[in-house]
Amino acid sequence: MMLLLEAWTFILEHPARFGQALYTHVVLSAAALGTAAAIAIPLGIVVADRARGALLAVNAANIGRTLPSLAVLALVMPVLGTGFAPSWFALTLLALPPILINTCAGMREVDADVVDAARGMGMSAREIVFRIKLPLALPVLFAGVRTAAVQVVSGAVLASYIGGGGLGDFITAGIAMMAVPQLLVGAIPATLLSLGTDFLFGRIQRRLTPIGLRT
Repeated sequence: MMLLLEAWTFILEHPARFGQALYTHVVLSAAALGTAAAIAIPLGIVVADRARGALLAVNAANIGRTLPSLAVLALVMPVLGTGFAPSWFALTLLALPPILINTCAGMREVDADVVDAARGMGMSAREIVFRIKLPLALPVLFAGVRTAAVQVVSGAVLASYIGGGGLGDFITAGIAMMAVPQLLVGAIPATLLSLGTDFLFGRIQRRLTPIGLRT
């Protein structure tokens, strides 16, 4: 309890510093997730109907999922240097696999009979994708976005190792100085942010899921 009080006191004594770190953490996470979604969703839609392309994309994404977050950050540092931009790029790479995999899976799992019926009604291939397949695939697709969001918010803590800022700055400083209260200033808000992100995206995912399929 004393450590928590000391952490709270630190925040009260350094509100601007804490606010800036929290703001950077949120902006960095949102930028990476938005960029990954803008890349992975269209790519997943395009390759979903191409068996070889889908297989290649999913396999590449699965390889990407096996890379540790810190390893990805370390790999981009020699190429892009340090700071916000390299952290953004690295976190975008971390967010791509779950979104791409779920987009492909959701599009491919749409009932073929539904697609045939839409085709029989005279819908074009584009209309079938955007008016039939994509709406039906949305719950699965968004599950990937939810997973990516939690990974990015958690992984953004490590961005401090390459100068990306965020709540991880307090954690690294606390470890370096053996100052547990300062470590908690970064660790507790980052944990709450991850849990809150999962809860928020879970509620959205539930709303996107048809009532009969909700658990």
